[in-house]
Amino acid sequence: MPEMDGLDVALRVHKFRSRSWPLIIALTASSEEQVYMEDSEAWNKFHTRHSTGKFFKERRYLLKEFPELASCRDCSTVLEIGCGNGSTALAILRGNKSISLFACDCSTEALERAKENIEAANINLAKERFYPLQCDFSASGFPNWLVCTSCRENFFQKQNMCSSDARSCSKQDFPSAKNNNCIGGVDFVTLIFTLSAVPLHRMSRAITECFSVLKPGGLLLFRDYGLYDMTMLRFEPEQRVGYREYMRTDGTRSYFFSLDSVRDLFCGTGFTELELEYCCVQSVNRRNGKIMRRVWIHGKFQKPHVHICS
Repeated sequence: MPEMDGLDVALRVHKFRSRSWPLIIALTASSEEQVYMEDSEAWNKFHTRHSTGKFFKERRYLLKEFPELASCRDCSTVLEIGCGNGSTALAILRGNKSISLFACDCSTEALERAKENIEAANINLAKERFYPLQCDFSASGFPNWLVCTSCRENFFQKQNMCSSDARSCSKQDFPSAKNNNCIGGVDFVTLIFTLSAVPLHRMSRAITECFSVLKPGGLLLFRDYGLYDMTMLRFEPEQRVGYREYMRTDGTRSYFFSLDSVRDLFCGTGFTELELEYCCVQSVNRRNGKIMRRVWIHGKFQKPHVHICS
């Protein structure tokens, strides 16, 4: 698929900015819990409507974009946030036969679809390496068995006190997660078209949660909608609910990132930026012949390593 040229992008930006937008009225709710329940219910309904699994295809490009997932050490652990129907989990489990993956989503319906798709994929030991859990990382955080308070404090102390005693987790520890025994954090966190669905005011907390669950030196792998992506230009003015933030008719949200907004979110939390760039792609819909101009953001961020004192 050819990349879009700079002039084309500039023309689209100019056209988008020329629209007359109504005044933006802040959405209010009686409580944060109500907003959380509404978000979860909206995504439950979304995944019920698209329960066949044909709506999302397996993301086979993922290990090419993030080769660390394929080349990492044996028994590495991944936390996939916003797993949906398992399109990201399938690619990771298929591409690395020794990796174990914890998949979370706020939607119980999505988790059921993911489990069904993993079981049906006939991937070597995929079922034994796949651990689904229901939570909204932007509202309630992650369960303590992923990384307990003691481990979080340990990570912090190691970074600041230069301790060399790092805890690793062997594969036999994973089943104990179901018994609420801490596994000591994860090696990778993936945010693949997930953060854009989080309300803007909760994004900072969500990234902080990602930072806390990673082991020192761990990687956060990011891909999401970029500013002036085709889907952003298709929204009607009345669907805009905040700065670069939109709500679909089904109640699900979408935010569109610039490089600076992503950098501020992640680096402001403590991550080190390794890669951050726009991915501009033009393709053609084979069914109707329409040109689709996509703008995504690709990012790779690292939690600082433990610094060993000599």
